[in-house]
Amino acid sequence: MRWTGRPRPRTAVVIAAALLGLGGGLAAPAVSAAEPGAGRLTDLVNPFIGTEAEGNTFPGAAVPFGMVQLSPDTGHNTGYDYSQNRVRGFSLVHLSGVGCRIGGDLPVLPTTGDVTETDYAKYAAEFGHDTEKASPGHYRVGLKSGSGDTVIDAELTATARTGVQRYTFPATDKANVLLNAGQSLHKTVSTTVEILDDRTVRTTITGSGFCRATRPYTVHTLTRFDRPFTTSGTWHGDTVTKGSARSTGTGRNGAYVRFDTTKDRTVEATTALSYVDARGAAVNLRSEGGRSFDSVRDAARRAWEERLDDVRVRGGDGTLRRTFYSSLYRSFLAPNIGSDADGRYTGWDGKAHREMGFTYYQNWSLWDTYRTQAQLLALLAPRESRDMALSVLRVGEEGGWLPKWGYGTVETNIMTGDPVTPFLTNAYQQGLLDGHEERTYRALKRNADGVPPADSPAAGREGNKEYIADGFVPLIKGRPHAKLGNSDYDFGASATLEYALSDAMLAQMARDLGHEADAARYAARSQNYRRILDPSTGFFRARDASGAFIGSADPARSEGFHEGTSWQYQWLVPQDLPGMIDLIGGRQATNDRLDAFFAYDQLMKDPAKTAREVWVNGPYAYYNADKYNPQNEPDLIAPYTYLSTGRPWQTTDVVHAALTLFTDTPTGMTGNDDLGTMSAWHVLSSIGIFPVQPGFDTWGLSTPVFERVDVTLDRRYHPLGALTVTATPDASDGRRYIQSVRGDGAAHDRTYLTTGELRGIRELAFTVGGAPSDWGTAADAAPPALK
Repeated sequence: MRWTGRPRPRTAVVIAAALLGLGGGLAAPAVSAAEPGAGRLTDLVNPFIGTEAEGNTFPGAAVPFGMVQLSPDTGHNTGYDYSQNRVRGFSLVHLSGVGCRIGGDLPVLPTTGDVTETDYAKYAAEFGHDTEKASPGHYRVGLKSGSGDTVIDAELTATARTGVQRYTFPATDKANVLLNAGQSLHKTVSTTVEILDDRTVRTTITGSGFCRATRPYTVHTLTRFDRPFTTSGTWHGDTVTKGSARSTGTGRNGAYVRFDTTKDRTVEATTALSYVDARGAAVNLRSEGGRSFDSVRDAARRAWEERLDDVRVRGGDGTLRRTFYSSLYRSFLAPNIGSDADGRYTGWDGKAHREMGFTYYQNWSLWDTYRTQAQLLALLAPRESRDMALSVLRVGEEGGWLPKWGYGTVETNIMTGDPVTPFLTNAYQQGLLDGHEERTYRALKRNADGVPPADSPAAGREGNKEYIADGFVPLIKGRPHAKLGNSDYDFGASATLEYALSDAMLAQMARDLGHEADAARYAARSQNYRRILDPSTGFFRARDASGAFIGSADPARSEGFHEGTSWQYQWLVPQDLPGMIDLIGGRQATNDRLDAFFAYDQLMKDPAKTAREVWVNGPYAYYNADKYNPQNEPDLIAPYTYLSTGRPWQTTDVVHAALTLFTDTPTGMTGNDDLGTMSAWHVLSSIGIFPVQPGFDTWGLSTPVFERVDVTLDRRYHPLGALTVTATPDASDGRRYIQSVRGDGAAHDRTYLTTGELRGIRELAFTVGGAPSDWGTAADAAPPALK
């Protein structure tokens, strides 16, 4: 009897599986510190993971999905680099793992002595890692000031819309706090700083930038100190003016306030942020300010403890648990709340709006997050995920077009393709858009069938005219960019694959909603990946405007692929892997190609070395490669292709090798985190379920790395109770291969689950062994093509 699964409600998922390692990299004892009663889960999180070697994470203070991420900036273009030892300031806005400079608004730094320098690169304070500590919601460091003998203890914590700082100065009558409005990670366009009274400083900061120029956006801040300052002043350029209460202009611009700490050495300050106006910052300060540093820090830790406690693991050594919980932590750092405490937010039309019945979110790294993080949040944070999807719809309605890569209140058009479609169809497939299905479909249909008008800042599906007419987006070299950001015409081959994937996901939604003609049209377009397959090589190649293949025939040196090569993009056909396998020449030919891609023979001899020395070639080494790149998004799904070729055990081998790249050190991230994308890959792959058809409801199965994982889920979306997933026999001897899977006692022979099945069972039992079995090898065991 094959178990097919019937949807039944649940509130908690208990996932238990073997802790199975490769090459000793994932070996673990039997008892986990994450078991109930074993201490705080926040103690397992290391915010310094990814702060070196271009992981581009940040170690500072934030709460889940908070508007504020208060963190030190050391001079690295995205904020903090563990290898540097001077802090320029603690600024309010950081995004986890972005690859270009952005945010860093209002760096604040405590100093002593006279204020003579106005460039934060010159007045930056030296620090050592021996004085530096970080945990979820809290950061602390000792800063050397003056001659270097003086140490200022600096601490950071946060609420959703405020950052709270506590400075412990030496005994001095010249204890300063510098508020730098004119310098940040991005380019500042204009700034204003105002000292309102002897406790309060207000700023308005208009900035622009990211990987390329963007439309300007404005943030407003209001900082309130816990006691009066003795004197203050402003600076503009190199000129410092004591007693001045206001400064405005371009370039370096800021304020300083001074305290006498000869008796009371501690100064606390709370800074509120708003993307709407100065009143919004004041509203946020009144709503979330006024509490002591300790109470805010404790509340932030409780918020993180509650969030992390939704996932309880058993098994695994300390390194494995710390890397897992650190990735889980980073998965909840974005998207970010964009609305003020009164519900107002700035829409993409530049006007103030008020949320109605939902929380407005912003910061949309959709090209990255639609592949992993969107699915993880739909599982673990469905209420927030629903509001995130509704926020994206608001962007489309107020800004005129659905977003591609949105920062704050503007579209950056960074990256290519059509990532918003699988992002929203995933929300639909996970049941998060009840009551908004047709509204969502109308927005997606407009996006899929059109191109934004010339006066819109959005690029959308820029190559849609040719794609719809000819079946592919052409690579047009030297074409002037019509919009700020990236252009699909520069990456015609990968844009074609991304459009086709999105068409497949939209076809499923259209069919569900009864739009049969649209469904058939989008399903036909989802086959456009075939239009760029070069039969002479068996690999994808870009075409020029005339339809001729262009560039090198060598798939490792192909043109027209965004941050990847044809080798890495060849598996981005999740809507029709059976068709792709046929085009390659069948299962054997596909497996041969996969084995070459993953250097599988080498991997089996030394998985960790293969991952680090064969797969990884540098954080931004996207091109001229014929191997798997676990540091970037285009081939994140690739290890799961073996689920469709009759060799599911090789998915386990490759996934477990890739997991060795995640460690609990500053270099322990595999590439840019990209707002939680890589972290979510790590979490899902560690649990053993992965969204193999992003934008649909298919979860591929592989052997988890923990003996047991208990996942508590939202009653509104998962009212059943509990799902227990077990692995037998004991994994202490290193067994990692699935022998069989049973769901509620009935045999489950397929290599995947649907969302309905995942919600509809109480027990998922894995039997594992030391050698591959015939489980999941039948022709009908693989995820089906989407028609």
